[in-house]
Amino acid sequence: MKFLITLFIVSMSFSGFSQAKPGINWMTLPQVEEAMKTQKKKIFIDLYTDWCGWCKRMDATTFSDPTIIDYINRNYYCVKFNAERRDTVRFNNFDFYDVSPTAKRGTNLFAYSVLEGKMSYPSFAILDESYNRLFIIAGYKSPEPFLGNLMFFSTNEYQRYSNFLYEQFQKQTQQQQGQAK
Repeated sequence: MKFLITLFIVSMSFSGFSQAKPGINWMTLPQVEEAMKTQKKKIFIDLYTDWCGWCKRMDATTFSDPTIIDYINRNYYCVKFNAERRDTVRFNNFDFYDVSPTAKRGTNLFAYSVLEGKMSYPSFAILDESYNRLFIIAGYKSPEPFLGNLMFFSTNEYQRYSNFLYEQFQKQTQQQQGQAK
């Protein structure tokens, strides 16, 4: 009987180890390109550095939040990209390399391009299904406002917003032209 109890306890403790903790399905840029051949999705890119404390906090809090994990995995292809990586990366038929290979900290041209040269960490970029940048989110974000950003772009609400702003601009222009006459 002692043997069975011991065996049960040991098997239960190992079963806890075998269950992988759910997390964000991080992919490499080539994996995203391959996945896009079968299913189009928007792309979420986490641009981080090894020394960035706020990047580590994002990993520990926001990127560990079950709601964020579920939503981002269902609606985006996710890339975790070290902005200071030294190797050359190929994406969308372009080669991106470290622009400062002799410096203490590198700057990969992919990160520089995605962030429009505004190198602050953590930063996040959202690309559409054609690899066009839609938005850059800079700085640490807690789960709730971060989820709002993810939803705004994954549901294409940003297009309605842009159209609304354009319509308002046209109305104002027409009113100003009418007043000038």
